[in-house]
Amino acid sequence: RDNLLVTGGGDVSAPPRAEGRGVRRPLGPWASFLIRRLARLVVSVWVLITFAFLLIHLIPGDPVRAALGLTAPPDLVERTREGLGLNDPLLVQYGRYMHNLFTGDFGVSMINRLPVLDTVSHRLPNTLLLAVLAFVTIVLIAIPLGLGMAILTRDGRRRPLELGFTSSAMVIAAIPEFLAAVMLVYVFAVKTGWFPIAGKAGPNTFVLPVAALSIGAAAALSRLVRVEVLGVLGQDFIRTARSKRLRNARIYLRHALPNTLTATLTVSGLLLSSLVVGSVLVETTFAWPGLGPTMVSAILARDYPMVQIIVLVYGAMVLFINLVVDLVLAALDPRSTIKQG
Repeated sequence: RDNLLVTGGGDVSAPPRAEGRGVRRPLGPWASFLIRRLARLVVSVWVLITFAFLLIHLIPGDPVRAALGLTAPPDLVERTREGLGLNDPLLVQYGRYMHNLFTGDFGVSMINRLPVLDTVSHRLPNTLLLAVLAFVTIVLIAIPLGLGMAILTRDGRRRPLELGFTSSAMVIAAIPEFLAAVMLVYVFAVKTGWFPIAGKAGPNTFVLPVAALSIGAAAALSRLVRVEVLGVLGQDFIRTARSKRLRNARIYLRHALPNTLTATLTVSGLLLSSLVVGSVLVETTFAWPGLGPTMVSAILARDYPMVQIIVLVYGAMVLFINLVVDLVLAALDPRSTIKQG
């Protein structure tokens, strides 16, 4: 008591609470970003799974009748529907569908009665290979082309070259992949015979499908790279680098190009997602042994178990690519972990 110090008002200050006791520390920006991103991914996966389930109920036509044929007896059709559980209430079917997915049971094809997972696992690598080759081709063409055009047309120089590049790139980017595929087949397979029309039998069979997927996307990305590089070339740090009499190659490659990676990677991720999905018609045109022809034939035959798993695979690939792009962008620019939700 003798050592107790009383202030003028007679109040005794309460001892400070021990640091760290009962205090919830806020999560760091990376942890908050990951939690938000994973939560959004979970919701997106659930929406994708539900959409794939509803396909069999939204698309007109009877899948059992389509699989058995128009001349199948009605009692056989009814027994088949009962055996597949299509007569059960919708919520019961949905619960069974979710249970089968999480237990690895994706069903069998209604046409050939084979497990749909076997067919997809056999054809998926061919689709991924085609998409990756097309993506690499796009990047190798678009980034050097966009950088070169930005250097040649900076500060309003070579106005005719700029107008010619932007106009031609805009027209090429507007060409759909399947139309580019038909044009390439006609010119380089039918007329000249330089490349095979269809199939996967050697390195030369990759040329036309990859070109059909790459032409429009490379033109679009090169325009973006040019605009981004032009914006960077007008920044103060570029003028500072020029004042130090650095070589042009170092200014462009070490200072200008890396500062355009954020926008370029964002668009490149979107392009890769579109390549995976847009390869359906291109693969069908070239009879490529991927998921594209399988999906088209399954839709025409109303083979809904096959359509469902292919939709899930395509959707999962798009979601995974978007997740990887977000993580890469967050690693390159930590400030984006605060902006992204």
